[in-house]
Amino acid sequence: MEKADYIWFNGDLIPWDKGQVHLLTHTLHYGLGVFEGIRCYNTSEGPAIFRGREHIERLLNSAHIVKMKVPFTLEEIRKAMFEIIKANNLKECYIRPIIFYGTGAMGLNPLNNPVEVAIICWSWGAYLGEEGLKKGIRCRISSFTRHHVNIAMTKAKVCGNYVNSQLAKIEALEDGYDEALMLDVDGTVTEGSGENLFIARKGAVKTPPVTGILEGITRSSILELAEARQYLVREEKISRDELYISDEAFLCGTAAEVTPIREVDRRTIGEGKPGPITKHLQEAFFKAARGEDPKYRKWLDYVE
Repeated sequence: MEKADYIWFNGDLIPWDKGQVHLLTHTLHYGLGVFEGIRCYNTSEGPAIFRGREHIERLLNSAHIVKMKVPFTLEEIRKAMFEIIKANNLKECYIRPIIFYGTGAMGLNPLNNPVEVAIICWSWGAYLGEEGLKKGIRCRISSFTRHHVNIAMTKAKVCGNYVNSQLAKIEALEDGYDEALMLDVDGTVTEGSGENLFIARKGAVKTPPVTGILEGITRSSILELAEARQYLVREEKISRDELYISDEAFLCGTAAEVTPIREVDRRTIGEGKPGPITKHLQEAFFKAARGEDPKYRKWLDYVE
């Protein structure tokens, strides 16, 4: 991580090294907090946040789901993101807003504790590596099952939910893979540890339905890009063995962007390299994110 100069914290800019909280911060102990991952891309017209409003809406929806009362509005958080990007003089960056319960009472009831809001940004390259973007990554099906919809709030991006993701990620890395793929309680494929999944098979582009998974903003972008390019797009369950015999597969998300999958569980996917549909959609995504396709200017929130 490349350290920046400032962090936005509860309405104020503070030096990066002063971005500290007390050891009795409630969310640190019990995990009830919400966050977002957002990217800002450099365009010919200056830095632009990719689908910034949608990300903030999801952040506030996450807080609503878990009954957190956020002391800032969508527009205030949006302007704060502009402020922190400009203060750090960044053209491209990853943005991490987080809403958490601060210090006060301990125990499982957080409602009497203050709700704190911070926004951090830093320069961050390809999450799964530049080589992964170009050549594809190796994945394994995790032994850890994805959350059931009535065990954790799967439409909320909750801090504590990511223990499940971390266990899957660590397992995959220790077994020599780049990423984990998660099954649901019925044994169908859902997503990566922190990304949505797409496959291409017999000319159709498929992705699991949003039941039980996070409603990915990059995922919705890929769906729109694929439909605009006349691909047959289906949102339906994907079995583990269908994944193995898919022609192409890729992960997508704010951090991962569009990362091809070349192997799953030591089974080659397609020809073992990014396929034509994956490359087509990857190229379309980056053109849209970097302001090179005027049709998708609606997705860019230029830093004011």
